[in-house]
Amino acid sequence: MPDTPLALSLDLIARAHPHPVADDATALKLMTDAELAPGLAAAMAARPMPAEGLWVFGYGSLIWQPEFAYSERRLGTVHGYHRRFCLLQRRFRGSVDRPGLVLALDAGGSCEGVAFRLTGPEAAETLLPVWRREMRGNGYLGRWVAVETAAGPIQALTFLVNPSSDRYTGPISDEAIADRIATGAGHLGPSAEYLFRTVAACLAEGIHCPHLLRLQGLVAERLVASLGAA
Repeated sequence: MPDTPLALSLDLIARAHPHPVADDATALKLMTDAELAPGLAAAMAARPMPAEGLWVFGYGSLIWQPEFAYSERRLGTVHGYHRRFCLLQRRFRGSVDRPGLVLALDAGGSCEGVAFRLTGPEAAETLLPVWRREMRGNGYLGRWVAVETAAGPIQALTFLVNPSSDRYTGPISDEAIADRIATGAGHLGPSAEYLFRTVAACLAEGIHCPHLLRLQGLVAERLVASLGAA
């Protein structure tokens, strides 16, 4: 458990979202592996410093659910981008009627996260599951970024928000973000669960993100209010 007390909890989220949500395959068009392959090939071709290994920088769900084998992990900081809930989720963690929000890296500022060194003789094959997971919904751009770590700088692949996507919210207030997160739920669960697991994982790593910490309090207030109105 994180040392920093959180107002948001899995119990509160479960009480506010007691009913499962059915999947709606029409809510979000997903790219096939064949459609994803050229982008992955281009990313691998643009990979800087391949001798240092293949690194992926996680700032959200990749911290607590990486879905790839790795041989090393390091805390690190990326400059020029910040972590923000700015990507609408009409499926998975939201619905068409009540879209949730998930994290992306948006321009400006800096972001602390976790860099993973992937294992496997075929780097592209090792990377494919996470590339599929992040890129098939047309919400992200895969880019190589410099990551500062205590053991020295590295180059890592990460996922920036795609500003041309219809899922990109642009600048909105924390209160508006909290409204979406509190109400959004899809077949993978509530958007609030994604927030809770991310902020808890960050705190466990020693990452105190003001955006996440403020949002968990705002979302908790909204969930408590929704239970009182039920």
